[in-house]
Amino acid sequence: MTEQDAAPAAPDSRKVIYAAIVANLGIAAAKFTVAAVTGSAAMLAEGIHSAVDTGNELLLLVGEKIAARKPDARHPFGYGKAVYFWALIVALSVFSLGGGLSIVHGIHSLRAPEPLGDPFWNYVVLGVAFLFEGYSWNVSRRALNGKRKPGASLWQTVRASKDASTFTVFIEDSAALLGIVVAASGIWLGHLFDNPYIDPAASIAIGLLLVGAAFTLARETGALLLGESVGVEQTGKLKDLFRADPAIETVGQLMTMQLGPDDVLLTAAVRFKRGMRIDEVDLAIARLERAVEELDPAITRVYFEAAALRSACRSAIP
Repeated sequence: MTEQDAAPAAPDSRKVIYAAIVANLGIAAAKFTVAAVTGSAAMLAEGIHSAVDTGNELLLLVGEKIAARKPDARHPFGYGKAVYFWALIVALSVFSLGGGLSIVHGIHSLRAPEPLGDPFWNYVVLGVAFLFEGYSWNVSRRALNGKRKPGASLWQTVRASKDASTFTVFIEDSAALLGIVVAASGIWLGHLFDNPYIDPAASIAIGLLLVGAAFTLARETGALLLGESVGVEQTGKLKDLFRADPAIETVGQLMTMQLGPDDVLLTAAVRFKRGMRIDEVDLAIARLERAVEELDPAITRVYFEAAALRSACRSAIP
């Protein structure tokens, strides 16, 4: 069994989180102020959304900080999965605080809708919010594009990403941009038809949008938290790499598990060729480790099943 040094986490995810915090903090304050002045339920829902997003980004930073801890006796494989745990908490927060409160407030406002007020400041704040959210969204998009495979769509890149902080911010910001469009549409249609019920209905629509985003986040982060593999395609490449080595006779099952955004565990059930000396097996293992690292630097731990090593050792004994 062998273990390489764990690769340090890339700084891109923290850059994405900081950009999102700066955008959401100012936007939330502006939305709440205008919602109080105009009485818009959709604006209040948007303010709740931005405030929840700000808190969520802080939770992601907590996860990033814990994940950066070095392995110890209690956690010999490190703390990388802390990012996935806190991203799952973020998903629950989006569902309950963001989506739930927006829906409840919208339903409450439908029962006794506020009289329509001047929508000017609503449009101003929503326009500025769209620019700030767009900036944050673009930062996360660029980070995802940095790991985008040729021919893959942006959504496919999100699904394949193991960096929970980055894709969480991207999904949140995507929902935020759509929510702004829904809020602006609700306010505009309400004044166009002089109907005070359209604005609260927009608040409910924003809540449902956030619930959908929360389910998407929970599905993606939950799979990583349970121990997702690197994928069928990458596993196939690893098998080809092992088969091509002159010291390997047969390749059995290769199992991988994501321990963090840039930390993967690989266990290899292989059979070394009979008659190899112990020093030859050691050289073969070192060679395979280097080859695996070149293929995928995220694989920081490589373990060979004991049966393969015992077989090689027995055949080498005269």
